[in-house]
This record gives sequence, C-alpha cells and structure tokens, in this order.
Amino acid sequence: MGSRRNKLEIIHDILKSIHDKGGTIKPTHLLYKSNLSHQRMKEYVDELKGKALMTEEIKDKDKHVFVLTTQGYEFLANFRKLKEFTDMFGL
Repeated sequence: MGSRRNKLEIIHDILKSIHDKGGTIKPTHLLYKSNLSHQRMKEYVDELKGKALMTEEIKDKDKHVFVLTTQGYEFLANFRKLKEFTDMFGL
C-alpha cells in the first residue's frame, strides 16, 4: 500500500497539475488529476486562492478555469529545489 501524501505534496500536486496543463485547468480536470474528493479539493483550492498561488477565471457564464499565478510558479520552483536538496541526503 502506498504512503499517504502530506499537505505540501497535495498542494504541489494541485499546482503542478495546473502547470502541466499550460497554466490553466478546468475544475473537473483538476479534480481527477489531484486525486481528491470534491470537498477536499474545494478546501485546498480555497486555501490556495487565499494565498494567491492560484486564481479562478470565469470564461463564459457557466465556464470557469483555475489559473496558476506568479506566486504559484515560484512555489513549484522552490518545492523542486527543496525536493532535490532532501533527495541529496536521502531524506
């Protein structure tokens, strides 16, 4: 059985999913890629929007997407550096 993801790994997975889709993603696609329940995803999205790591844009009246912000890109870059650093020491 695989290990459970911690909060930082879940945040990374959400932001990386947006990044991998070119910086914008539909909510349904994020739900599948983040591998979270709808309620848990909504909680994380609300937190990440509050911390300005992502935003939500409304395209038409019923269509909206999540967008990675500059701070979101910075988080991903720093997370990658931290991961490389910890991997160097086998942590």
